[in-house]
Amino acid sequence: MFNYKGFVYILQSLKNNRYYIGSTTNVIRRFKQHQTGNIKSTKNLRPLKLAFSQACKNIQIAKVIEKKLKKFKRKDFVDKIIKDGKIKLIDRINNSRT
Repeated sequence: MFNYKGFVYILQSLKNNRYYIGSTTNVIRRFKQHQTGNIKSTKNLRPLKLAFSQACKNIQIAKVIEKKLKKFKRKDFVDKIIKDGKIKLIDRINNSRT
């Protein structure tokens, strides 16, 4: 069993349905920071909902996955991740021997 130290998360704006992708070591704390307007990049998207989160072995992996997802820039791709409830690449990394 893993002791997860990182998370990739997707927030959705209830104002305009736009997505924000991020990574953190504490999803609840980070969501509260976004929701209270303390994060510049999502301040104008509020109110927000936590649409998705997935654990990673560490924050470094979470940051790599976050960057890869941000490069896609396609709403349908993010919609599929939320619908499926997981990012398959994270599963492969978490289950590989390191």
